[in-house]
Amino acid sequence: MSTPKIIAGRALASVGFLLLGLGSSCGGQAGAAQAGDKVFVYPIRSSGPGSMDPVRGSTTYDNQACSLVYETLLQYKYLKRPLELEPLLCESMPEVSEDGTVYTFKLKQGILFQDDPCFPDGKGREVTADDVIYSWKRIADKGIGTKNWWLLESTIAGLDEWRETQNTSSDGFDYDAPCEGLKALDRYTIQVTLTEPVTRFLYVLAMFQLSIIPREASELYGTAFSRHPVGTGPFTMNEEDWQTSKSLDFHRNPSFRDEYYPTEWMPEDEASGRHLAAGKKLPIVDHVRINCFVQDQPMWLMFRTGKLDYAQIPAENYVDAIRKRTKTLKKKYREEGITYYPVPLLDFIFRGFNMEDPLVGGSSEENKKLRQAISLAVDLKEFNDTFYNGQNVVYDGPIPPKLAGHPEGHFSDKAYRGPDLERARRLLAEAGYPNGEGLPAISYYTSLAANSAEQTEMMARQLGKIGIELQSNLLEFPQLIEAINKKKATMFSFAWGSDYPDGENNLALFYGPNGSPGSNHYNYKNSEYDLLYEQIRAMPPSPERDEIYETMRDILLEDVPYVGSMARTRNYLSSPWLMNFKPTEDFWNWPKYLDIDESLRN
Repeated sequence: MSTPKIIAGRALASVGFLLLGLGSSCGGQAGAAQAGDKVFVYPIRSSGPGSMDPVRGSTTYDNQACSLVYETLLQYKYLKRPLELEPLLCESMPEVSEDGTVYTFKLKQGILFQDDPCFPDGKGREVTADDVIYSWKRIADKGIGTKNWWLLESTIAGLDEWRETQNTSSDGFDYDAPCEGLKALDRYTIQVTLTEPVTRFLYVLAMFQLSIIPREASELYGTAFSRHPVGTGPFTMNEEDWQTSKSLDFHRNPSFRDEYYPTEWMPEDEASGRHLAAGKKLPIVDHVRINCFVQDQPMWLMFRTGKLDYAQIPAENYVDAIRKRTKTLKKKYREEGITYYPVPLLDFIFRGFNMEDPLVGGSSEENKKLRQAISLAVDLKEFNDTFYNGQNVVYDGPIPPKLAGHPEGHFSDKAYRGPDLERARRLLAEAGYPNGEGLPAISYYTSLAANSAEQTEMMARQLGKIGIELQSNLLEFPQLIEAINKKKATMFSFAWGSDYPDGENNLALFYGPNGSPGSNHYNYKNSEYDLLYEQIRAMPPSPERDEIYETMRDILLEDVPYVGSMARTRNYLSSPWLMNFKPTEDFWNWPKYLDIDESLRN
């Protein structure tokens, strides 16, 4: 999504206001929490989610919030590495036909939606197979503003045709109309027939956009459902618990079923004591508070004064906390009981082009040479050293390190990697703009957050060396996504975090039919590339598939629909009272496993 990991923005509130809003004592930070509750408080480095409706969500911040309230058929095992799927709402992993096209899922019985006025007498009812089918069909409904059709497109038998029929019907969208590939065999059994074997299918079922929701809530609340979530998860959230751009409060779900802390772990988990909670009923904490921060320093101050249970180290505070030579936590932090967790991300930081824009887009040689010149003028090493303490991996292609299709040594000789100003100037002249003459200012959109303004200034300076002018547009996160989805941005920037550990997820970002508002924000179209993508969707991991990944990577490197790439290491620090913490950004339902030692916090 994953969803895009976009640093988003809002106006900077005063530190004093934030401290007052959190509360005066460490044990009672969240105003909606009850006395004696265990309260877990953590930050989102943005203005928060855009929606609490899973099918309308598309970002990491939507994922973080939705994953507390909603659940999917499958999830990732919390402590296992590398990542491994397991049942969540299902009794077991699905039965799969020999040809890999028919999946049969059996739901656990007795799972209840949370209590809500949308149900008779306000009491949540049992989840059934019909709820699964309804929830997935919502992704096909253009009328509700879904951004996630790309997840199921060309995947389930008959669903593409069903979507077209329902969205063009004069009688309106009929969720009860049958779809060939989605069947409820009985109250608890779902049979899904795929168009062909699709390797990523089970990964997709663990993504928050495929969460199960009740039809009653969607129909009763309409567009307000985006702020009134009703799920099966360990926590609930009321509309008044979401203070836009400030905070979200989540409460223990009193009707949550019996689910327990995992009994599988890695050897390093024993050293950290994460295994000691094995068998505990989930969730362990009573209340979760998410505080929203666009600017990093208020977040850092709140962590350093004990008001947050963990924080990510801002770039400007890295050298205060970490020894750059050894990459270890400094003594003063260790003496406070703080623990350091460096987390390498499946990360794709880029500067993208709108390939439908007449200035930079399209397949003409002139416009392609302009994109190549821009790429050659950008110095990612300077960005890495200045803003990321040299921790990022700078690499060629869209596939992050450690995945098939990533170039050996992070480098491909097909890439237009800068800085190479002499070659950039030559290509710029061949594009028809010698020394930038006659080239209009390029409109560049990015988020209003952290050091985005400084990063934009650096890119403007780098491009200025070959005569290109950059016109910056710094927006709050929802407005940034809206501008990109509506194809207003000539260039734009954010970071995409892989939704699952397969390079196919990143290659899907450039598949033509996934154009905006889908995941192909670049609106890139290349018939050769699209045919190769359709081929790899059905291929299991193999050397043959890896070769196609590399071919697709090289097509993108030549066409330059983006400038990139970098992958971050996220540096987490946790307070001494936070227990069972194993940070990851590959999934976000892990707050249910955490515990707070209130005696240490107080």
